[in-house]
Amino acid sequence: MTKNLSVDKLKIAIYDNANSMGRAAADFVEKKLNEALVVKGSANLILATGASQFSFLEAFKKRNIDWQKITVFHLDEYKGISDQHPASFRKYLKERILDEVAPKKIYFLNGDAEDLETEMENYAATLKLHLIDVACIGIGENGHIAFNDPPLADFDDPKLVKLVALDDACRNQQLGEGWFPTFNDVPKQALTLTIPAIMRCKTISCVVPDARKAQAVHNTLYNEVNTACPATILRTHPNTMLFLDKASATKIQI
Repeated sequence: MTKNLSVDKLKIAIYDNANSMGRAAADFVEKKLNEALVVKGSANLILATGASQFSFLEAFKKRNIDWQKITVFHLDEYKGISDQHPASFRKYLKERILDEVAPKKIYFLNGDAEDLETEMENYAATLKLHLIDVACIGIGENGHIAFNDPPLADFDDPKLVKLVALDDACRNQQLGEGWFPTFNDVPKQALTLTIPAIMRCKTISCVVPDARKAQAVHNTLYNEVNTACPATILRTHPNTMLFLDKASATKIQI
């Protein structure tokens, strides 16, 4: 059973469980990528990480997509950890999808680069050359998108990629998801795509399961559009679909 609604420009679909939600998001992204392939023969994709993306990625990697025509970017990476660290987002994406589907090209944000400024400048320059057809993102417990936490989120950020400090709520989420043994082990900084970098994408698929995200989902839909809940900006994007399960939708007014 699916329930559909919209708030401002944001379209929302609610599913019985995380698995059906993930399959629906995979169908949506597959359709958008294949539409791009028909029009221009190639497509550009951003992939998110974290526990919220498990069901989506599991379904998505089984979809009928010509990966040899797909270029992949990712959203963010912790400062100072290698791609072999258990919490590395590069490692996550390689193991959960990219090694299996083998895209045409993958651009990773290297959080352990010796020169982070050059790393971010080069990544931003590459992003500018690639119109992103679909960005697959989530929403954090504090309402962040990518690592744009409320204290530092900027809807008019002049940069596409930047180094940010992570707030305690964000770091606690990473700890709670099991990526780090203690709070002190969670990095205090990360490289992230900015909010304008996400909003310039043609289509956004936002996958947000789990009861612990219910308040963030409520805030996203009903709070004023501002950086106190960065995800509220999604309500202004012309082609964003928010995928929820029953647990994350418990505070929605239907």
